[in-house]
Amino acid sequence: MPDRFHEGSGRSGGARLTVMPMAGPRRRVRHDADRYEERNTVERVINKLRSWRGIATQYPKTSDRHLAGLHLRASMIGVRDLTRTAH
Repeated sequence: MPDRFHEGSGRSGGARLTVMPMAGPRRRVRHDADRYEERNTVERVINKLRSWRGIATQYPKTSDRHLAGLHLRASMIGVRDLTRTAH
C-alpha cells in the first residue's frame, strides 16, 4: 500500500490513496478517512508489539514460540487498553 502519490505515478494502476498527502500541492486530493484510521490503528499496534524486546529481536528459535510471544504481548496490550477505558 503506497504512502504517497505523485502526479501520474500509482494513480492509473488502480491504487487507492490511504495517507493524506503532504501540505504543498495546490489541489486537494481525496482520501478515504476510514481506511486512514484503520491503517493508523494497525501501525500503532505493530509499534506496541515491537516495543517488546523479545518480539523485536526475535529471540525465539521456533515459529511456535514466536507466535506464542505475539499472542502473549497482544493479550497484554488488550488488557491494558481495557483497564484504561473502564474508568
